Amino acid sequence: MAGTSAESITGRTTGHREASHPTTGRQLFLKELASGLRAGQVAEDEETLTVYSVDQGPLLERHLPLAVVWAESVEDVQHIVRRCAAHRIPIVARGAGTGVSGGAHATEGCIVLGLERMNRILELNPDDETAVVEPGVINADLNAAAAEHGLMYAPDPASYKMSTIGGNVATNAGGLRCAKYGVTRDSVLALDVVMADGSLMHTGHQTFKGVAGYDLTALLVGSEGTLGIVVGVTVRLKYLPREVHTIAAFYQDFRSAAAGVLAVGKARVQPAIMELLDNGTLVQLDEMHGGDLQTRGKSLLLIQTDGFGAAAEADVVRQVLAAGGATVTTEASEEAEMLVELRRNSRGAEVDDEFRVGEDIAVPRSRLVDFVAELEAMAARFSVMLKVVAHAGDGNLHPTFWMERVDPVTDAAALERLNAALDESIRIGLEMGGTITGEHGVGQYKLRWLGLEQPEPVRELQRRIKELFDPQGILNPGKAI
Repeated sequence: MAGTSAESITGRTTGHREASHPTTGRQLFLKELASGLRAGQVAEDEETLTVYSVDQGPLLERHLPLAVVWAESVEDVQHIVRRCAAHRIPIVARGAGTGVSGGAHATEGCIVLGLERMNRILELNPDDETAVVEPGVINADLNAAAAEHGLMYAPDPASYKMSTIGGNVATNAGGLRCAKYGVTRDSVLALDVVMADGSLMHTGHQTFKGVAGYDLTALLVGSEGTLGIVVGVTVRLKYLPREVHTIAAFYQDFRSAAAGVLAVGKARVQPAIMELLDNGTLVQLDEMHGGDLQTRGKSLLLIQTDGFGAAAEADVVRQVLAAGGATVTTEASEEAEMLVELRRNSRGAEVDDEFRVGEDIAVPRSRLVDFVAELEAMAARFSVMLKVVAHAGDGNLHPTFWMERVDPVTDAAALERLNAALDESIRIGLEMGGTITGEHGVGQYKLRWLGLEQPEPVRELQRRIKELFDPQGILNPGKAI
């Protein structure tokens, strides 16, 4: 990051007058920042700075921000961005902080811009089947409002009860219903975005169809706050299913369950949800909730059909899975909901750290069985523990490798094996035609692998796009690309 002001605020240079008084520049910036905001919108205490310095992703290096600033309106965001642009201060925008790739980790000399107070549903139009929301609206709250009109917002990340729409847009979040309804980008029609100079831009359209010009909306979705700050989202709503059927199919091994996914596809049935849980996940869920899932099988394939044809589709699914050796049950609605909720929470309560890392690899569905076999083999080869959950309907797997902490000497060797297994899983996934991230985003943590997937000409083009949108490089630097 270039520029005298930021360098003097953080005290990194000695070639300018303010450099010997770094606090002077910092105080000037914070005074200007606060001057356009109400009391309580800027925090500098260490406890708040520490909480807002990270999301739920692995932490490579902790930096405390200069301040945490909460925007309550579009005008607030414009003011904050303009003051940061004038002083060349990096901005890390943040919603609920549920990301798991380090996309909202604070960077050196930055402010963290909290958008969770911008939480209004500005418009909900049942006839057009659209809604306009601020970025801090909770996914579940939008769904509750839409349900009153027989509608739903289809993307449903596992953290839907607390994750924000703005955060979902930033990472192009997925979720359990991806198999049928797609990811966030498939439900976003238009965006209101504060650009790096503080100007306000509207992209997209209010209609379901629209192909005028380049699709800047699609570009901004998934850009992880590196191209602009999203302050408004126009989303397309879907019909709330009148009927839902859930099928639980238990298998004696994970590879057979993965094969069941392909069998359902060959039957040309389109479930809303197709989720895979391996034995390690079932054991953990039973320990956490006192259940008996692991006594019913070593792997669980959870399938949900919806809509007016849900019952007919569920019957076909049961026949196909039973023919493939599964123990298929027709769950009562109460247990069906319980199974879906258990899957949403199947990553457990732990946060990724150097001893436990969950990944987000996607492979073509035709390679799902092969990739599962490779994961199991590499866990044994590197002597690390493994559990896997997957959005099997679209080939997106979340393998988690972890090690037990023992002592410093043992841990050093264990960490080498853990990272070797992690790198190997990425390499093999890419060889199978996959990607390093299906829905969590690159953030900070996955930059180490991005060059393996994208050749340099592609990355250079992305850097040039970033420079066009953000000439000073103040928007979430060191993330995404």
